[in-house]
Amino acid sequence: MSGLLALLDDVAAIAKVAATSLDDVAGAAMKAGSKAAGAVIDDAAVTPKYLHGFDASRELPIVGRIALGSLKNKILILLPAALLLSAFLPGAITPILALGGAYLCFEGAEKIFHALMPHADKQVEADFNVKDPGHLEQEKVAGAIKTDFILSAEIMTIALAALPDSGFLIEAAALAVAGVGITVAVYGSVALIVKMDDIGLFLARRGRLAATRAIGRGLVQAMPRLMSVLTTVGTAAMLWVGGSIVIHGLEYAGLTAIGHLIHDWAAAAAHAVPSAAGAVEWGAKATLDGIFGLAFGLLLIPVATRVVGPIWARVFGMFAKRT
Repeated sequence: MSGLLALLDDVAAIAKVAATSLDDVAGAAMKAGSKAAGAVIDDAAVTPKYLHGFDASRELPIVGRIALGSLKNKILILLPAALLLSAFLPGAITPILALGGAYLCFEGAEKIFHALMPHADKQVEADFNVKDPGHLEQEKVAGAIKTDFILSAEIMTIALAALPDSGFLIEAAALAVAGVGITVAVYGSVALIVKMDDIGLFLARRGRLAATRAIGRGLVQAMPRLMSVLTTVGTAAMLWVGGSIVIHGLEYAGLTAIGHLIHDWAAAAAHAVPSAAGAVEWGAKATLDGIFGLAFGLLLIPVATRVVGPIWARVFGMFAKRT
């Protein structure tokens, strides 16, 4: 009997340790995921553009294929790479993070630049006129997965940097949970967004009650505005997160002037509104980080389009020819 009680005590102790580990994993994953919020919002904002022009029946299958590619990016490639970095080159995490932050700044600034200086873009229509839809779908999915790889790399690096030092297994599990959770959240939201107008149309046509039909018409009318708001929020989040990451990278390199200046201005704004000091300081810092991100991104546009882009295309063009 005493042996059985001892065994039960051991099982209870193991269960307690396992529960604590699960709590640690969940907590670390939530913290990591929240730190990557800006890149996550942008990921959700970017994906719907790849569905433009396709038949409604192909929207969810395309989202599913992109989501599967995103999951493979995060779990099969980026997760092992992040863990190897953490184990063998931890000093490289901040510079890589800063490089990803610079990319976010560039992407956000480029969106604003093109919004302020629009140009005629008939590429989508041209694609559908000259290419087989099935082949075009393959190309669009491949392009979306490549874009997702960059954003996922940034998400996983941000998540890794946010994790406390808690051991290899906890870090690996937390990153896996964060990666899967973020992928489900992003592409579940995308699927809901792209089908919302269809849901609204169904309600408007077949709703039994006048109120139901009115809700359907409201959904159909609201979708263009929602997409516009989502794009704006995604761009702002890119600039805010990218700017703050680059500033942190500069501080890591010993260039602390910009970070100190933003901190002082945010503190002064908080001091002016003592009743909401915390919220005001956070908002002021986020705004200033975003302004820095926009300025830095605008500086990167000519570098990226005239230097990095041609080199990238030449290198990958040579690789494609060899393979």
